[in-house]
Amino acid sequence: MEGLDVSAFAGVYAGKRVLVTGHTGFKGSWLCLWLSMLGAKVTALALPPEGTPNHFSLLGLDIEAHETDIRAANTLDAVVAAANPEVVFHLAAQSLVHRSYREPLATWATNVMGTANLLDACRRLESLAAVVVVTTDKCYRNNEWAWGYREIDPLGGHDPYSASKAGTELVAASFRDSYFSSPSSPLLATARAGNVIGGGDWSEDRLIPDLVRAIAAGEPLEIRSPRATRPWQHVLDCLSGYLQLGQRLIEGRREFAEAWNFGPEVESNRRVEDLLVALKGHWPDVVWNQTREDHPHEAQLLYLDSAKARQKLAWKPIWSFEQGIAATANWYQAFYQGQPLLTATQLEAFVADASRRGAAWCAPGGPV
Repeated sequence: MEGLDVSAFAGVYAGKRVLVTGHTGFKGSWLCLWLSMLGAKVTALALPPEGTPNHFSLLGLDIEAHETDIRAANTLDAVVAAANPEVVFHLAAQSLVHRSYREPLATWATNVMGTANLLDACRRLESLAAVVVVTTDKCYRNNEWAWGYREIDPLGGHDPYSASKAGTELVAASFRDSYFSSPSSPLLATARAGNVIGGGDWSEDRLIPDLVRAIAAGEPLEIRSPRATRPWQHVLDCLSGYLQLGQRLIEGRREFAEAWNFGPEVESNRRVEDLLVALKGHWPDVVWNQTREDHPHEAQLLYLDSAKARQKLAWKPIWSFEQGIAATANWYQAFYQGQPLLTATQLEAFVADASRRGAAWCAPGGPV
């Protein structure tokens, strides 16, 4: 596969040994592609895909991939030690709210103890420089505020998923303070993003994948909370934040070893029904109804404040709400029409747009 300009992110990923956990998931699969195109030597581990289609399988990447459960400490330790990564992006998780209500213990075991297992394996690596642990905007104690949550706001969570991700943040902070705080130790940061959209997501109980399945079945989508507000952003925007944060850690910038929000522009904080209307503008087959069935508690209002990442990392979203919606609709339409996968094409378009917009990670070295 042809690579992108490896000078992006100051060229720090070219030739680097990078471990990605959760590669069979939506964000993990896109990240593995981007890292591969940046010239990284990627090793990945995750549970097997839960069904078909699966984005990672469709990509056909030439990377070393392991079917590994992060809850199995001994097996995980052996895979991590053999990979001997210089950089780790930890995305493996039980990431579904409704499943967390059905399987709370498995959710806690994966998100909290699984993260602890990984970081325990990482602290024994001699060449490791940087670890980015990915959590979620739902790690904050949700007060249904009209303003965005900042990194200094209290952690919490109503449902087992959200609470377990707050626990993931605490585990990461504990390992950072206990094992990664000396001048010679690797640098560890956490990254929190909003509701991520884009092609290649077929997760259960998630809005756009549910919509795609409904369209494929010729049925309307049943939605629970049309007026719930979320910070929608394309997957490539949050991944650019993860990679830019990883760059600073690789460069040894200890001041970046902390928690970071990577949310969209304020105008992308939209209601569910707004998202569906926008999608229908690109994909007329989109049809939905509001279900009247009872469902478990979900936050109605949630928004991230990313001022810290904008000011200190010089990170910014590249694609607007409308651009992210268009890219998502185009990806799925092409896929179901039997056309070539648009993932690499959209990544190249995103990088070109970022360059035109003067994104810091496109410039050699980036901000100081």
